[in-house]
Amino acid sequence: MSLSFRLPGSLRPLFAAPRAGLPAALSMLALLAATGSSLAQGSQEPTTELPAVTVVTSTPKAKAPQKKAAPVSPPSQGASPAAAPEAGGRPALGSRSGSLGVPTTAEATVEIERTPGAVEVVPDTAYKTSTPAVTIKDALEYVPGVFVQPKWGEDTRLSIRGSGLSRNFHLRGVQLYMDGIPINTADGYGDFQEIDPTAYRYIEVFKGANALRFGANALGGAINFVMPTGYDADLFGARLDVGSFGFHKLSASSGGVYGAADYFITGTWQEQDGFRDHSDGESVRGAMNVGYRLTEDVETRFYINANDVQQRIPGSVTKHEALTNPKGAFVLPGLGPTGTGNDNVDRDYQRNIETVRIANKTTIRLMPGTTLELGAFNVDRHLMHPIFQWLDYRYDDYGGFARITDESRIGGFANRLIAGVNIHNGTIDARQYVNDLGDKGALTTHTGDTSRNFSAYLENHFYVVPDVALIAGTQFLHATRDRIDLIGTGSGKTDFDLWSPKAGIVWDVTPAWQVFGNVSRSAEVPSFGESVMAQAIPFTEIKAQRATTYEIGTRGGTEDFRWDLALYRANIDHELLCFTTNATPSTCQVGNADETIHQGVELGFGLAVMRSLLAEGPNPDKLWLNAAYTFNDFRYDNDVLWGDNELPGAPRHFLRAELLYKHPSGLYLGPNVEWVPEAYYVDSANTLETEAYAIWGAKIGFDNGGPITAYLEGRNLSDETYIASTSIATNVQGSDAALFEPGTGRAIYGGVQVKW
Repeated sequence: MSLSFRLPGSLRPLFAAPRAGLPAALSMLALLAATGSSLAQGSQEPTTELPAVTVVTSTPKAKAPQKKAAPVSPPSQGASPAAAPEAGGRPALGSRSGSLGVPTTAEATVEIERTPGAVEVVPDTAYKTSTPAVTIKDALEYVPGVFVQPKWGEDTRLSIRGSGLSRNFHLRGVQLYMDGIPINTADGYGDFQEIDPTAYRYIEVFKGANALRFGANALGGAINFVMPTGYDADLFGARLDVGSFGFHKLSASSGGVYGAADYFITGTWQEQDGFRDHSDGESVRGAMNVGYRLTEDVETRFYINANDVQQRIPGSVTKHEALTNPKGAFVLPGLGPTGTGNDNVDRDYQRNIETVRIANKTTIRLMPGTTLELGAFNVDRHLMHPIFQWLDYRYDDYGGFARITDESRIGGFANRLIAGVNIHNGTIDARQYVNDLGDKGALTTHTGDTSRNFSAYLENHFYVVPDVALIAGTQFLHATRDRIDLIGTGSGKTDFDLWSPKAGIVWDVTPAWQVFGNVSRSAEVPSFGESVMAQAIPFTEIKAQRATTYEIGTRGGTEDFRWDLALYRANIDHELLCFTTNATPSTCQVGNADETIHQGVELGFGLAVMRSLLAEGPNPDKLWLNAAYTFNDFRYDNDVLWGDNELPGAPRHFLRAELLYKHPSGLYLGPNVEWVPEAYYVDSANTLETEAYAIWGAKIGFDNGGPITAYLEGRNLSDETYIASTSIATNVQGSDAALFEPGTGRAIYGGVQVKW
């Protein structure tokens, strides 16, 4: 079987990009499509497994004897069942194997692959046993289209399809969730420091408008971190990680099932001196969930997590300083550590967070094929943040959600309906003080900020034939941003009412091969971070950004080859970008652009380039090539000031790849590379660039699915000096502004994990 696509006119500009990188990328895609087609032709007996985008080095251990029910375990190498309908076209979900409300990794993969767009489930086995798993970069670096730039400590700069490129602090443009409970504040701000990747069983990634069920108020989509339950957790587990620059991490967990109840609890302590000066940090995190099966068809589950994170900030430096003195913090010339300047060391820049999050989710199976989910949450967050001023912000977020899923037949055709509502409200008591060499000085600003968000959504999957589903859906969002200036004149209120329709198709060519496409609208409401005091543009005048996105793609695989491919083009109105009208060109204050274009190619693949080198039989050894390639073309669209300039902040090409030898005994080893072959701009005027780089690493470890795993990993083994991340400006006029975050030098990490 072969496929031929005729792209709509809206997508054709993607293939006519003016730079040379895209034709090469498309040649790769043509080769991939041809390979996938031939594989499908050659397989008369369809497989029920889809290898994940990342290589997994272990098979989960069988459950302890006291467990009430054994969950479905993900097959080796991250394989997961394909989302295929049953005979007659009924989608094949079946009953939950453990928790009624929390799918296993395999079940979550079946569910997410019904989405007519780019999505992914990343199992914890893809990163937990072979890396220190400190930041979300460790967990998501092999997901194409997700660009994660390390900054300092556990802080990162994340963008999906160019979302939030102009946010120089915290996170905007991607909604983060823990077990479906928002991590972002009600106004949209997020912080990665609250996330410990080792606490989760898997991570769901929804790119762009494919996060409909979350009611996501974000252009880039949503990421959901899902904890284990007592049904799929080890009875006890402990791990120790150590590494360069004073890194130490100790974690422990426990889970089990007792009658109708189950539990999972985990805790982590971590400290590091940091690669750069003034970048030391320490954190303590804990999380747990407790479920109770009230009846065979009713389960309620309670969640709690708490974080105490202390982190110093070295700050951005000039390009010259980043490449010649990468360990240095931002220090103004002529000022010493005991001076009276305003640099990061003198003012002891920090970002310290204390958070307590509690939630409940209750799942009710109303009848076979019909499930109702109800939830509520409350989050108390305290941000203590001495920077240019001493920020003392207290957040109180609360909300709830309801979702119903009905799988039935209409006129003999399989049909799946999902409908729900989300409420997410919150207040911020925002106080800023003079930063008196790291101490609180006089109060300078005090605002009371209130955010209210209500979204309702509806999505229907209708199987016109057993293997083809037509999808139509819509989301309505009502949002309010209300600021009361308690000591000044900056009060104001704005309201937003936004509709976001979507239409798509999913075709299960075989049980192991899908083709999908969609056309969608999405929206993102500005946060209060886009409305700082004394800015040139009052926050009441900032509009929501809107995007119309066209997307096609395919995913699938065999035992020795798998792929995940998406092509998209988004036409964006009023994108929230960094602008300034003052005399300091590097100062960023957010406003709305006119029209911009985000388009690209996202390709992940894994290939057993060789097998049976030293071990033959039903479980041979393999030399596995694993790669994630992203092509980005983000630009202004005939802008009055910037013409068709590239949007700053993201490389056009990004490649992450590893060549891993895997022996059936559990031994694995191999090199890896991270490659940015072209420099990218850091200002809208396109006058200042980063530099291209390639950094090499390697890992060796042992993981046979048993009680003990161990790894040793080297990063940036050539000790390359490079720029890992940047802040964004409007027009630096070619000058070398302090916008650059140097990458970490050579580092070695090792760890051991014990479970039983």
